Amino acid sequence: MTDIKWKIIFIENWDNNFKNFDKIIRNYILKKIDQMENDLKPRRLHNSRYCIEEIGQYRIAYIIDEINKTKTIYFIGNHKQYERWYKQ
Repeated sequence: MTDIKWKIIFIENWDNNFKNFDKIIRNYILKKIDQMENDLKPRRLHNSRYCIEEIGQYRIAYIIDEINKTKTIYFIGNHKQYERWYKQ
């Protein structure tokens, strides 16, 4: 039995916050993105279409497309940036 690999897609400007993080934080986040290629049990954002992955105080918001086996990343940022993002 083989594990299904998910394709990770990034929308434009996903990295608005990410590009300002130091290298260590970016590496932690990139490792989590690599893990997202596997079947992880997603946590939904307050009854919305977005799923959330947490890396310490950082968040990745994405949408799952089961049919095409894709996870589209819309946001990466720290908790304060995340709160501002999801209130928009």
